[in-house]
Amino acid sequence: MRTLEDLFAGIGLSYEIVEPSPGRASIIARIPGSDNSAPSLGLFGHLDVVPVEAEGWTQDPFGGEIIDGWVWGRGAIDMLGLTASFAVVTRELAERGIPLKGDLVFGGVADEENGSAWGVDWLTSNRWDLVRADSVLTESGGVPVGPGRRRTLGVGEKGGAGRTLRVIGRPAHGSRPWGSQNAIVLAAEAVRRISAYRGPVTISPEWADYVDALGLAGSLRDALLDPLRIDDALPDLGDEAGVAHATTHDTFAPTVVRAGQKQNVIPGEAEVTIDIRVLPGTAPQTVDELLYEAIGDLREHVQIVGDRFGEPTVSPAQTPLTGIIDRTFRERGQGGGILPILHTGGTDARFFRRRGVPAYGFGLFSDVWKPGEFRGLFHGHDERIDIASLGLTASATWDVATRYLADVS
Repeated sequence: MRTLEDLFAGIGLSYEIVEPSPGRASIIARIPGSDNSAPSLGLFGHLDVVPVEAEGWTQDPFGGEIIDGWVWGRGAIDMLGLTASFAVVTRELAERGIPLKGDLVFGGVADEENGSAWGVDWLTSNRWDLVRADSVLTESGGVPVGPGRRRTLGVGEKGGAGRTLRVIGRPAHGSRPWGSQNAIVLAAEAVRRISAYRGPVTISPEWADYVDALGLAGSLRDALLDPLRIDDALPDLGDEAGVAHATTHDTFAPTVVRAGQKQNVIPGEAEVTIDIRVLPGTAPQTVDELLYEAIGDLREHVQIVGDRFGEPTVSPAQTPLTGIIDRTFRERGQGGGILPILHTGGTDARFFRRRGVPAYGFGLFSDVWKPGEFRGLFHGHDERIDIASLGLTASATWDVATRYLADVS
């Protein structure tokens, strides 16, 4: 936060710091355009990062060191590199007095890694006057895909519908396990079944376009577009298999198990936390139906707790803004244009989309990147970004902002 305050100091740029909860502060700046009726553009990047397991890193995760053309550190990819590019472009536009017809809004926001409750979720619900924009760019996109080097543009994301399974067995003495109903054993079998579950397959236009961009051999390509064959074809995709599965399935991932209190007591209850991500088109009632289908005859021992349903969100792939992004990607990336994708995780974009504002996952990465490597650094060890990609992203942000907000009066 202090870094951004220093960056914006002394150039006449108006900004406001909002802190709805202690330690959860966001900074919002606005460059007014010359025409109140012209479309405005928001550049929103989060400031928080996830924790690290320092022993898994080969460099200081919070050192911000530049080594052989790469910036190392937690948040380099997710998403301080993009936030910094947005901030630099905002400062440059303000300092140079570049005439804009529509407003440019910059947001360095809090709490995205914690669900955005005190960040964009709060801001769009309580301070829409401050963050209002007609279109928004946020994380993440711009990664080259396939031989045509088309660049990803996040146009949507899955919804979240987490549940807790309350597993009911029958307690007994630890010295007499035979015939008991150990809730740990029941929970373990439920977890195994959920992990092995192959639910319905959705072949979306975004997935079909992504498969074509990969430039795969005909037989593999055909299998990846066939709901009956895609699961068996996933291993042939290597490090792309995870995103292929998540892009075409509602996913159910057991993440936390709690059971037992004492060594000599066989527990009669257990809880399993399930991270559930749903595709556009999945109805709220479908979540529990699929869970029960996965656990089968264990249903008599399992209660599903919770009814959360975060609606999946999608923005139009063809708009004046995406046309400008496509042109910019072709010029700056020296490859193909945009490749619309569905994000499998959550971003701040969903809160704007739910207010009817098109929002897109943006960025522009150099040709050294591959999609699997890029995704693997999110929340992983040795997170880093090359300086070339930072330069490309800043240049692309400048082009898109000035073209979209051009003062044509």
